[in-house]
Amino acid sequence: MGFSSQSRRKERSPQMKADERSDQDLPPDSLARLDARLLAFARERDWEQFQSPKNLAMALAGEAGELLEHFQWLTEEQSANLDADKCRAVAHELADILNYLVRLAERLGIDLLAAADEKIAINEQRYPADKVRGDARRAAEYES
Repeated sequence: MGFSSQSRRKERSPQMKADERSDQDLPPDSLARLDARLLAFARERDWEQFQSPKNLAMALAGEAGELLEHFQWLTEEQSANLDADKCRAVAHELADILNYLVRLAERLGIDLLAAADEKIAINEQRYPADKVRGDARRAAEYES
């Protein structure tokens, strides 16, 4: 399971051992490599002391708000067709969100990929495709 911070702190998966590896030892597209790079960045600046789960969660929410600002007042069509400068700015906000999310998961000992797989499995049960196809209501709104 990907959610137990107590058990994850004692026995972390290879993906979450960012402080024990160099980012050059990891695949270039892995969360573990990103985690190692972010951890090194924070340690080089002595910022780990500020990166409590509470602070990281608050920073993540702030970055999500900054992402929303880029889409506020746009039409559906405009939001799907951003110009290059706006798309780059949105990419940077998404990167900030990802970075804070990865740091938060590391601090809590959560394996994001395992947690995501588990959540998808839960949602597959809550929203069976044959029952909900084309319908965007919440799970509680479907007839039993």
